[in-house]
Amino acid sequence: MDSDASLVNSLLTRLATAFKIRDLGKPGFFLGIETIEAEGGMVLSQWHYMTDLLSRAGMVDCKPLATPAAVTKAVTPFDELFDILTQYRRIVEITPSPTTTIHAYSDSDWAGCPTDRKSTRGYAVFLGDNLISWQSRKQRTVARSSTEVEYKALADVAADVTWVVSLLRELGLHNGKPSSIWCDNLGATDFAVNFVSTKDQLVDVFTKPLPGPRFSTLRTKLNVVAHLPCA
Repeated sequence: MDSDASLVNSLLTRLATAFKIRDLGKPGFFLGIETIEAEGGMVLSQWHYMTDLLSRAGMVDCKPLATPAAVTKAVTPFDELFDILTQYRRIVEITPSPTTTIHAYSDSDWAGCPTDRKSTRGYAVFLGDNLISWQSRKQRTVARSSTEVEYKALADVAADVTWVVSLLRELGLHNGKPSSIWCDNLGATDFAVNFVSTKDQLVDVFTKPLPGPRFSTLRTKLNVVAHLPCA
């Protein structure tokens, strides 16, 4: 996968034979995501989307405050939300990849919400070295076991991977190799395969608060990089 002009033109020509398309040139801002050219690839930024979200909530000038809860707990939920929404430098990097094999990670935080005991699930789908799809979502029902919630998360990522494979096949770009989905729950592996150690579980960051070093390590592995916003 690279940015060879002849390959791009060939792909556009093939698409035009099957679909009614219009080449709008280089991508700029689409569906809340800004594309920025970088050396060797591009980065995807949601800085403008986050700024607009904070503006609508009246939080543009807000800063985390020390509270009694913050004294007893190192990181508060508000601190996490504020950190996520204001770190505009955190964006996904897309670079040429030597492979187009699809692999994905799936994880869940069983009964992680202290209020209703619902779980948070997350997954990340890679095409070669590039992160192309991800999700972090609270589940609608209360799971009775970690195996149940992990298996539900596997079902979600399996559906997403199936869609990606279908799209690539339709475009004539699928390499024909099987996709891999990794989880870190032994019970769920009785129903599925591709178990991965918790220390290698990239989607841990989507499901629960983590220590700073662990968070930074996973952020790097998900290709989230530092980049200043465009003026």
